[in-house]
Amino acid sequence: MDLRTRYLGLPLAHPFMPGASPLDSDLDMVLRLEDAGAAAIVMHSLFEEDIADYRPTVDSYVERLLRIKRRVRVPVFASLNGTTAAGWLRYATLLQRAGADALELNFYHVAVDPTEDKSAVERRVVDIAAVLKESMAIPLAVKLSPFYSALPNIARQLDRIGVDGLVLFNRFYQPDIDPVRCEPIPALRYSDSSELLLRLRWIAILCGQVRMSLALTGGVHTPLDAVKAVLAGADAVQMVSALMTDGPAALMRVRIGFEQWAAEQHYESLAEMRGAASRARSDNPADYERANYVGVLRSTHGRVPAAGH
Repeated sequence: MDLRTRYLGLPLAHPFMPGASPLDSDLDMVLRLEDAGAAAIVMHSLFEEDIADYRPTVDSYVERLLRIKRRVRVPVFASLNGTTAAGWLRYATLLQRAGADALELNFYHVAVDPTEDKSAVERRVVDIAAVLKESMAIPLAVKLSPFYSALPNIARQLDRIGVDGLVLFNRFYQPDIDPVRCEPIPALRYSDSSELLLRLRWIAILCGQVRMSLALTGGVHTPLDAVKAVLAGADAVQMVSALMTDGPAALMRVRIGFEQWAAEQHYESLAEMRGAASRARSDNPADYERANYVGVLRSTHGRVPAAGH
């Protein structure tokens, strides 16, 4: 089967790659990921808040990027999370000069100010992406959270200004609460396949509505998870939690299992599979809207257990 795909305008052998994570901190791990068949390497995000002292933090990231570029044959994508317009542009330009093949803009913003309306939140994303797109020569992907009131609209705005790809979705690590101290405590929880559903829905809705590449990240743990991602319309499939827990073998297992399933279903290419289950190609597009919600609720009628059982 022909697994070739294009992501951010770049030709890739197949769609499977590690997503942004600490996995790139160990060069041996990066090489193992390439040996396991990773189509590209996505580095962890450089956070502007961490650059209190510019030289050590940024130099370390750039040096890691250079070392990875020297040792692997696949594309290497840097990832950046900024807080100011000047910071986004400054560090994006630096990563481009260091040789990144593409840049993932990781918009991780929690809107907590009640005076900031939704248009201001969305405008910040579009304006920053527009400035970077105008200033950069390498492809740009925008990684978003699912917490936007009109996701197709912001996707279309990003598409119109020439953004090369959309990565869905960022995982917000929700803090727990210490009931004794009455304060939030950090909580790290890896994803599982149940988180795939939200991503599938929105990839399927956006497929055919935008020209830019679509990447799915979050919830891919099995070959069938990856199959669903591509059928929904993903050009690229990023894995993190499965790799953090099971190592590079998880990527190889998903890729091989994906190819076996597709062959059994008589698909000849990834292009033939991509978007087959998208809203644009659905006989009943309403299934991706209210109809699905109503249908699920109706299907529960008569299933409520009787009292005492």
